[in-house]
Amino acid sequence: MNETLVVIVRGLIALLTLLIFTRILGKQQISQLTYFDYILGITIGSTASTLTTDTTIRAWPHWVGLVVWVLAVMTLQVITLKSRKASKYVDGEPTIVIMNGKIMEDTMRKMRYRITDLLEQLRNKGVFNLSQVEFAILETNGKLSVLKKSQYQSVTPKDMNISTNYKGLSIELIYDGIILEQNLEQVNLDKTWLTSQLNQLGINDISSVILASLDTQGKLYVDTSNDNIEIPIDTSDYLGPN
Repeated sequence: MNETLVVIVRGLIALLTLLIFTRILGKQQISQLTYFDYILGITIGSTASTLTTDTTIRAWPHWVGLVVWVLAVMTLQVITLKSRKASKYVDGEPTIVIMNGKIMEDTMRKMRYRITDLLEQLRNKGVFNLSQVEFAILETNGKLSVLKKSQYQSVTPKDMNISTNYKGLSIELIYDGIILEQNLEQVNLDKTWLTSQLNQLGINDISSVILASLDTQGKLYVDTSNDNIEIPIDTSDYLGPN
């Protein structure tokens, strides 16, 4: 078989395999990337690329290797879900690097975590003055969680005894020119209502609407392909979700 064709077939097999395996492993691999997950991603990716391009050896052993790695990771996921001790060993645990406003130098030294790294991550959190920090925790994925001292925290409506309206998630009514009828039914609306709202905005062609969504306050957001970026309108006849 032609070598180019072999590479194409192997590449498609590797792509499909990785797609299936990443779906099986779940979003944890992305949302909480620990050092172990990082090494795992490199290893699986390297194996898949070798499966695609190394035509001097059979593809079967590489595919078996991918399966073994994924099964091993799935087993570890089950174990870490059931055992706190195993979870701490595999994923590590959060470490306090600032406690009661004091930098924990000994802890940072053991972790080989520099002051410059701490300052950089604090700046990424919008903190430019260490005196504002009460606690800082280095999470297992390498991100820094920061608790400011109470006098530097943002004031909330609750702090000022101000009542607020409920704000939930907006619901999509049109996506890429297609009306999402199930979502319309969910908020007790129909195509006639939606069409009339679009007509009021001068939009007669639904296919030109990139996105239309409705928030819990009854405001419609419309974005069209002709750069009408945001058109919120009040919808007094909006009945709200069930």
